[in-house]
Amino acid sequence: MQWTDEGIVLGVRRHGETGTVLEALTAAHGRHLGLVHGGRSRRMQPVLQPGNRVSLTWRARLDDGLGAYAVEPIDSAVSRLIGSPLALYGITHMAGLLRLLPERDPHPELYAATRILIDKLDDSDIAPPLMVRFELAILAELGFGLDLGACAATGSNDALIYVSPRTGRAVSASAGEPYRDRLLPLPAFLRGEGLGPDDVSKGFTLTGYFLGQHIWGPRALPVPEERGRFIASSRRAD
Repeated sequence: MQWTDEGIVLGVRRHGETGTVLEALTAAHGRHLGLVHGGRSRRMQPVLQPGNRVSLTWRARLDDGLGAYAVEPIDSAVSRLIGSPLALYGITHMAGLLRLLPERDPHPELYAATRILIDKLDDSDIAPPLMVRFELAILAELGFGLDLGACAATGSNDALIYVSPRTGRAVSASAGEPYRDRLLPLPAFLRGEGLGPDDVSKGFTLTGYFLGQHIWGPRALPVPEERGRFIASSRRAD
């Protein structure tokens, strides 16, 4: 079995004396692992850094085997982002989210979103709202997407300012007023409007709630520390 694809490095772990097992999100083959012979060499270590984009050729005797990767660099995001704590926390958090995906399940739209996010992670104005959208995309890819297009109570798409924590559906200002203390805020930029005051904070509150309810909680996973550090860094930059 053999294929060649483009991928984004998510992480590596040691294997034997000189090798590593590379975990990558590939464009057409999803989250995929493979052995890299000599992956701990001085030449390969800078290439196999999370966030870097690489060309991968995977070979295995059997389709369900671990297989081996031949790796060639395409773009070194780390060398560009190394001076930005916001970006480095963002890469680590992003990689952790992508590890939640089923192995070898293609997610081409999420791969494209990952490339966009990495490209903007050192921009303190763009990266935080992009990360909110990325977390929403992760929820959707895992089967827990939010419905923010119309009010759950009235069907209208006017004045959507809340989200129901029970259903994940948007709620209008009038329908949600009696229950406002029990609803989550829906940031303006997720309604297709401009970025309003505190919108990024509201966005992370929203995505954090549903990630906790549907992803981290059921898997007995803690809230990632890198997420908190990314949010704190974005506030300092702001």
